[in-house]
Amino acid sequence: MTSRILAPLAGFDRRIRNNLALVCPDLPESEVRRLQRAVPDNAARSWMEMYSGAEFIERVKDTPVSGPGLPIVVEARKAGRPVIFVTGHFGNYDVARAAMLARGYRIGALYNPMRNVYFNKHYVEALERVGKPVFPRGRRGLADLLRFLKSGGMTALLVDLHVKRGETLSFFGRPAKTALSAAELALKFDAPLIPAYAIRQPDGLSFEIVIEAPVPPGDPADMMQAVNDSIEAMARRHMEQWFWVHRRWKIRPYTAWKGAPPS
Repeated sequence: MTSRILAPLAGFDRRIRNNLALVCPDLPESEVRRLQRAVPDNAARSWMEMYSGAEFIERVKDTPVSGPGLPIVVEARKAGRPVIFVTGHFGNYDVARAAMLARGYRIGALYNPMRNVYFNKHYVEALERVGKPVFPRGRRGLADLLRFLKSGGMTALLVDLHVKRGETLSFFGRPAKTALSAAELALKFDAPLIPAYAIRQPDGLSFEIVIEAPVPPGDPADMMQAVNDSIEAMARRHMEQWFWVHRRWKIRPYTAWKGAPPS
């Protein structure tokens, strides 16, 4: 129902088609139509999973975790060193947080408060059922997050949204405004900046968590370009699991930006 009725009514199918036409113009029509159904389906599943609370946590707490970044995360925990996980609106990003919390890691999440106070209350409650602490974006939430990182906590940040005052970087070969804050936090706290993903499996219910190698420290823009490249590579491998509804590309025309010029 979500993909065939609600998504078209909300305009999601049109946004998916427009975004794909912008960055993947050679995609066959059959694949575009498949993604118009599959992307809202994955998003709806993720939303319902988050609101399932204890049942969801029980199902994903033993999700297998692998990848070259895992030993670094294990060592950071032993040393009481913070870690900045970065990911996108891909698969179900709350799975990795739930699974790592179940393994005893201290991971806080930063979220965007909803404008509607009623909906925000329920949203925060759902996030906290997955695990605490959670921090609202804003001055107070950021201050609490900084104290948490200073104490050796870890955080997970979603970094694939358009940020008006962000740096103009490349994403899928097109200019995309990108926040540098995740890289800046990593440098400030001498914390590894690590892309991590929860990949939904073919059964639609189980996941695989992949923790990639840390992004080398350096210029924050270069670090976040590496993160963009990581998210893009993961999305290209699992096109239906990235949220193609987002207005990620808002720069017109495609003029001076960091990276190779778009083809």
